[in-house]
Amino acid sequence: MSLINDAIRAELSALYLADDRHYHGIRHIEALLRLLAEYRSQFADPDAIEAAIWFHDAVYDSRAKDNEAQSAALAAEKLKGQVDAPRLGRIIKTIEATATHEVPAFEEATAKSDAALLLDMDLSILGAPADNFDAYEDAVRREYGWVRDTDWRAGRGAVLRNFLARPRIFHTDIFVDRFEAQARANIKRSLAKLGS
Repeated sequence: MSLINDAIRAELSALYLADDRHYHGIRHIEALLRLLAEYRSQFADPDAIEAAIWFHDAVYDSRAKDNEAQSAALAAEKLKGQVDAPRLGRIIKTIEATATHEVPAFEEATAKSDAALLLDMDLSILGAPADNFDAYEDAVRREYGWVRDTDWRAGRGAVLRNFLARPRIFHTDIFVDRFEAQARANIKRSLAKLGS
């Protein structure tokens, strides 16, 4: 049963429809919800993952360093009383993990695998067809419009090189098979454009 009732969905949708959301907006959430529907049978707790999707970018300020923590805090506030404490804790840790895209050190294997798949879904844009990836890069740049070009190239280049340096960009075999090769090609192309 969905943890996101109509009131929460409306409140979060309003946040995602803000004018400064060029990538981290409602279309991103809708794309993740489509992936959740596609891979629903792979999740131990798909309703918790749906909640994590809805909340993970709820707070988004490109000048801030704690968006994920603030989004997790909002989830804790809105879902308190609806969800038992251990389950809410897993949702919060999964949201927080979108800051680093490292799988949280859950004791339960199912919580780890659910988080890994959600993190891969969140990064699936990296493995999108070239035109979609380029539109994503342009949208993220608009979200950071206040950053000077030289600083942007250095900062974005560092983020992309970090992904490229990983043995695998994606945690799950499903997403490695589906997106890894295209993600690496997209990132290399973007780094070349950035001059990084």
